[in-house]
Amino acid sequence: MEILSLYSSVAVVLVIVSSTCGLKKEDCEVCITVVEKFTNSLTPDVKSSTKKIEAEFRKFCKTSKSKENRFCYYLGGLEESATGILGELSKPISWSMPADKVCEKLKKMDSQICDLRYDKTIDLRTVDLKKLKVRDLRKILSDWDETCEGCIEKPDFIARIEELKPQYMSHQEL
Repeated sequence: MEILSLYSSVAVVLVIVSSTCGLKKEDCEVCITVVEKFTNSLTPDVKSSTKKIEAEFRKFCKTSKSKENRFCYYLGGLEESATGILGELSKPISWSMPADKVCEKLKKMDSQICDLRYDKTIDLRTVDLKKLKVRDLRKILSDWDETCEGCIEKPDFIARIEELKPQYMSHQEL
């Protein structure tokens, strides 16, 4: 009986700890970054009205690019958005809720929101290519508009990048 109560106590503690931790920036980086940037751009007058927040978010989204544009699409901030959950963004912002908590609520509505990640920038002068994933090696070649014919394994991609590196590194340093 004592063991059962001990297990239930441990379970309760784990639930409390996990619910209070919240999202970390790296878990939902695009959402937290966009919400912080957007919230910081609002005046106190706009922050008090959900309708004004939604209108400002639509304006904000018109200038967004890449992953931030995709985030706007998911929330309904773009004209071509298929759905809209802007109310789930505007209400918490009007209550001055922190960005990580806003993103936590949005994640419950649409899990894709936290799947967005910014592309890593790879410094080819300092990076150890052997430590990169094949996906990242392919991205390097793709950014250079190059292919790797017959490349099957990681060393093949690394050899191709090393072969092309002098050609592209001189262009970057100019």
